[in-house]
Amino acid sequence: MSKLLMPKATAVWLIENTTLTFKQIGEFTDIHELEIQAIADSEAQGMVGVDPTTHDQLSWEEVERCQKDPQAKISISDNQYESLIKRKKVTRYQPIAKRNDKPNGIAWILKHEPLFKDSEICRLIGTTKSTIEAIRSRKHWNSQNIEAKNPLELGLCSRRDFEKIIEKVKKRNEKASQQSDSE
Repeated sequence: MSKLLMPKATAVWLIENTTLTFKQIGEFTDIHELEIQAIADSEAQGMVGVDPTTHDQLSWEEVERCQKDPQAKISISDNQYESLIKRKKVTRYQPIAKRNDKPNGIAWILKHEPLFKDSEICRLIGTTKSTIEAIRSRKHWNSQNIEAKNPLELGLCSRRDFEKIIEKVKKRNEKASQQSDSE
């Protein structure tokens, strides 16, 4: 089961804003029922509650369902992960070892997926078009030592992103073949 963000603050909010039982809140937040009762009594006096519905951890339908049935268990929403994935990617720190593996990953893509656009490779691996062109034309400063290695195995990109680009390339090729057939 997935973990909840800020379970105590979430418990405070659920106590203040719902009629869920202490047992239901405890099971949802993974906090003991007696601790939930202590929070409700006075412990959370200065604590600010966090609304789990705004963070896509819980839906209102789920809260209403569990308020009607005190024996029901609250479950974390699946949307929580979709919202985290949908966030815009931010440039993140890449260790030197992985930075040195980028040319190997680029070489593999150029060899095994020649239909990828340079811009797609740039986005996928986090490199520049000039680096891709240098590897393609064998003018890269380290071209003697470049070995084509799968970027997924090197950890340079996620499988989801890689497969998304493959689907995009397939659609682009289908569209191009349909246009050439119609002419």
